[in-house]
Amino acid sequence: MTTEFTFALKSIPFDEDYRPADNTRITTNFANLARGESREQNLRNTLAMINNRFNALAQWDNPKGDRYAVELEIVSVELTVKADNNGASFPAIEVLKTHILDRKTNQRIEGIVGNNFSSYVRDYDFSVLLLEHNKGQPSFSIPDNFGDLHGKLFQHFIRSPTYREHFSKPPVICLSVSDAKVYQRTENHHPVLGVEYEPNESSLTEQYFKKMGLQVRYFMPPNSAAPLAFYFFGDLLNDYTSLELISTISTMETFQRIYRPEIYNANAPAGQCYQPNLKNQDHSLTKIVYDRQERSQLAIEQGRFAEEQFIKPYQRVLEQWSASYTL
Repeated sequence: MTTEFTFALKSIPFDEDYRPADNTRITTNFANLARGESREQNLRNTLAMINNRFNALAQWDNPKGDRYAVELEIVSVELTVKADNNGASFPAIEVLKTHILDRKTNQRIEGIVGNNFSSYVRDYDFSVLLLEHNKGQPSFSIPDNFGDLHGKLFQHFIRSPTYREHFSKPPVICLSVSDAKVYQRTENHHPVLGVEYEPNESSLTEQYFKKMGLQVRYFMPPNSAAPLAFYFFGDLLNDYTSLELISTISTMETFQRIYRPEIYNANAPAGQCYQPNLKNQDHSLTKIVYDRQERSQLAIEQGRFAEEQFIKPYQRVLEQWSASYTL
């Protein structure tokens, strides 16, 4: 049996007219905002927050704070399994691609791909496999080879001709910090990313993303309330321009201010020694409607979808491919 995975990309603008596609993960940040009665106002306010934050960070040669606008593109990665000449497609990954519009020069500048990261297989790993493995167990443990398949599929995509055709640089994924860890401020300071923090211990998320080939650093940008986790290949501080980094910060910090206001819209910024607190009452709310409880419930449903449509039908094929694939 010969097994081959191929990838195809689809993209759609994330703007005021955005409506989620039928196969979009419903828990995805941008899809959650674009539903219900408040969808148009949600989208308009979110885009305004992103642009305002971008201009606040890119303040050089920008006296009125209105020089730049961020354009966002939702990129969906479809994976096709070719085994014995039978192929079936599965929605594997969704990321965001940023573009920067410079109104002064009328240039459209390529930004960073990644930013938000969504994966049905990750939903399966965390919301199905991990829960079932620990059901009825006296102590928490991690299944053998947890995240191996997902990590190899992701790296296979990054190495693929499809990725190289569409993107000039490796991805950067930006996530929130964990409320289970303590972060210590360091003396390292970057002009755009801000002050660096270091966690007191590694997390399951860090280990999972490490299997995807990604390393992580934590920075709190200027005038932010808390650090962000930046997952990347290579050299985060030198491989990307200031405008590229600002496009990621402004986009993902905006999402976090909406989804985790207790941390990212807190009224007091993180101090020297910082532990995020999701029960923090001293925070401000944005004018954006969002159902956080619904989002967590749907992750299980989407993990089951991955199990039924991808993991179980191709289990033997996937196991053989994963065992033979070398990073």
